[in-house]
Amino acid sequence: MSAAKCLLAVVLSVSLTSVGPALAHEPLQAAAASVDDVQAEAAAATSVVDAFHAALEHGETDAALALLADDVLIFEGGGAERSKAEYAEHHLAADAAFSAAVPSVRSRRIARAGADSAWVASESRTTGAFNGRPIDSLSVETMVLRHEADGWRITHIHWSSHAAR
Repeated sequence: MSAAKCLLAVVLSVSLTSVGPALAHEPLQAAAASVDDVQAEAAAATSVVDAFHAALEHGETDAALALLADDVLIFEGGGAERSKAEYAEHHLAADAAFSAAVPSVRSRRIARAGADSAWVASESRTTGAFNGRPIDSLSVETMVLRHEADGWRITHIHWSSHAAR
């Protein structure tokens, strides 16, 4: 098993053990009542996740790419992009356009870190309009980060969403 797959298996195992069913099954909290459980050691990694989202929201795609590891693995909608270059070619521009047009409000976050790896799991609600159609969706996101010589880099993103009920 590759190091990346091994790390992902450990992160997912720890995630499910630490968070339990709360992220997947509890109702979304009101936007003003965000629930965060960020381990102090994970604060810097969490800042990278926030910077990635801010860069997308402001259309700063080069800044967003700078926060990704070259070997990033991105899962979304049943598909996979297996590198920073592949993401840049395929979905980066669309993700930036969507993020700029439709606000997302985080309701929950849990983050943990060790010496050279971290994970950040978030829940959010996205509402607004994009390309003339209304958007009201609930989303979950997991990001895995690796501490490199020049700071934290995102090595894995898993995005999932569904229409709000």
